[in-house]
Amino acid sequence: MKKSDHTDTDAVTTLPHGVALSWGLVKKPKRGPKGELSIDKIVAAAIEIADQEGLSAVSLSRVAASLGFTAMSLYRYISSKDDLLLLMQDAVCDVPIPPEEKDIDWRESMREYVRICIQAFRDHPWYCDIPISGVPVTPNNLKIIDWALRSMRTFPLSDYEKLSLVLLLSGYARTFGILERDLNRAMKAGVAPDAFSGADYSTVLKQMVDPQRFPYLHPVVMSGTYTGENDAENEKIYGNDIDFGLERILDGIEHYLAGKRLKDEAHQ
Repeated sequence: MKKSDHTDTDAVTTLPHGVALSWGLVKKPKRGPKGELSIDKIVAAAIEIADQEGLSAVSLSRVAASLGFTAMSLYRYISSKDDLLLLMQDAVCDVPIPPEEKDIDWRESMREYVRICIQAFRDHPWYCDIPISGVPVTPNNLKIIDWALRSMRTFPLSDYEKLSLVLLLSGYARTFGILERDLNRAMKAGVAPDAFSGADYSTVLKQMVDPQRFPYLHPVVMSGTYTGENDAENEKIYGNDIDFGLERILDGIEHYLAGKRLKDEAHQ
């Protein structure tokens, strides 16, 4: 986490304490183990625990013990679990952002953005367990948004439209992050892959989903697509679920841009 070079008293009093910590706007404690503890070390230890055991295993006392200190030592740096969770989220957002390339296709840039966001959820599945409580205001999270906006720098769109597209792409990545997290948890709990996909119930579903009651779902179930019977064949044609859905989102953005440009030309 990059720290600010100065402390703004007004900012510290206006911002939530955890946010102020993320920006480096809170003075370091004068007492306590000098050089042995830091916010970065505490956050890194908490992330390691969450990665291995889940978010429920994270507490200030547990983190302190993993570092060989008492909980009171940590309180001098981070005074609440809520602040710790906020800092953990921001740290996870410190991902390697590809260098800016003037000639890169905006669609590829957005693909890259979604892929890296999904990978962050894969690496830290607990991230989605923290409820969204407001607009992102921590530095690394804002850096991610800035990166997403970079792909739209030449778009003839308003700031509102651009931010709405960022939300669309981020929400898509988050949705697949949650799906993969739930799938992995089910597998670890002993659920068989075929049971998770519904393949185990395919024969029964074909008998129960009759065309009168489910006129539009019925052909989908009968084809085997609903329970993934022909996933391998479909993936050869359409790609995987993530890529297929993302390409349709990008198609929609491209169509929207074309419409905007036509309107602009008509008004010239």
